[in-house]
Amino acid sequence: MKVQQEQWGKIPLLHIYDEETVTSASPVVIFLHGFMSASEHNLHYAYKLVERGVRVLLPDAYLHGERDEGLDEVQLSLRFWEVILTSIEEVDFLHKQLIEKGLLPEGKIGLAGTSMGGIVTLGCLRVYPWIQTASVMMGSPCYVELSKAQMAQFEERGFKIPISDEELQKMEQTLSYFDMSKHPESMANRPVLFWHGKKDHMVPFAPTFQFYESIQADYADNPEDLVFIVDKQAGHKVSRPGMIAATKWLADHLA
Repeated sequence: MKVQQEQWGKIPLLHIYDEETVTSASPVVIFLHGFMSASEHNLHYAYKLVERGVRVLLPDAYLHGERDEGLDEVQLSLRFWEVILTSIEEVDFLHKQLIEKGLLPEGKIGLAGTSMGGIVTLGCLRVYPWIQTASVMMGSPCYVELSKAQMAQFEERGFKIPISDEELQKMEQTLSYFDMSKHPESMANRPVLFWHGKKDHMVPFAPTFQFYESIQADYADNPEDLVFIVDKQAGHKVSRPGMIAATKWLADHLA
């Protein structure tokens, strides 16, 4: 297995594949890390995917990993949605780069992520029809609802958010565009697996599960393509069985 540090445009990433089993015709998964994490923290996901003949890209999100600008947690939290929207844009850039490099001739590509990466994954599913399948761990489709909850938490902690009412309204309009809960038809019956811990206090379990329940009827003809794994004991950390299920789902649906 090769783990190569590469720079695609402005994006540092880990490019992982097996020279003996992964070819230019092999499927690709772009895996997105969580808040205050970095690409190398998800190598165990890449390992499981490469075992199944999948090429994996682990990009560092804006202001994370090798792109760290020394911001503390509060400063980074205030730029959370900037990171999310930048990541959505950069996933499209990586897709185009894969095509240009001749690494996606059959167009088999999946997307996955944990926490912030799961939130980005759902935003990407909203706008990129070329994504064939996805695994969403601890993510949320409810961009507007989540952003309002975050701002309320900041105010409760005594932080004044440096944004005017006009800027706030504009941001809400932008987030609404990427909010899958407001555009459920964008799921387009694609195979998607959700994993979420019921005791998660960082990215609340309930809104994501409610979204899943609301779209089940859309998958009536292919109910096996929509799965939600509930871990009743887990908080904001993916269990090993969750990791294995997420990678198996991607490999199976890209085979």
